[in-house]
Amino acid sequence: MRNVTYSMSMSLDGYVTGPDGGLDWGAPSEEVFRFSIDEIRGVGVHLMGRRLYETMLYWETAAQDPGLGAAEREWTTLWNPLPKVVFSHTLTAVEGSARLASGGLAEEIGRLREEPGEGDIAIGGATLAAEAAALGLIDEYRIRVCPVLLGGGLPFFDRQERRVDLELVETRTFDSGVVFLRHRVLR
Repeated sequence: MRNVTYSMSMSLDGYVTGPDGGLDWGAPSEEVFRFSIDEIRGVGVHLMGRRLYETMLYWETAAQDPGLGAAEREWTTLWNPLPKVVFSHTLTAVEGSARLASGGLAEEIGRLREEPGEGDIAIGGATLAAEAAALGLIDEYRIRVCPVLLGGGLPFFDRQERRVDLELVETRTFDSGVVFLRHRVLR
């Protein structure tokens, strides 16, 4: 059965966006970007909400930019054909290899877990991940902790009171000061 993973960058104080919704604090170094490329190789389908989908639309046409570096070109080669499921109440159409979710999050994940295929079911976006966590659907948390304090914004973890026991399975420190933490949910 395929694992459901939640992987994003967060500030040291636990936010995925700043108080103004900005992401400028989390631009990855070349080493961290290369790590993200390696991580996406293990993904079979990516689930996301509307805001992340709209942010990632940049990559649909990024390969046309003559100034794009080799790592960014490699990312587009992996990201663009990757199947994506977008959860939105406002979008009526999506582009590229994305499709709109046809059911609720638990239903979609259940269907994807049962389908034959390789790679993880990745969740991007704190709001969608909070819903998956509340339903007990996340198997692994993969966090890139950035050396910055934002003081507010959208939290990586939903602030509901519930306990989830975790097992640390991997750590890595990057030259930029980013620390990667990978935890498996204990069931």
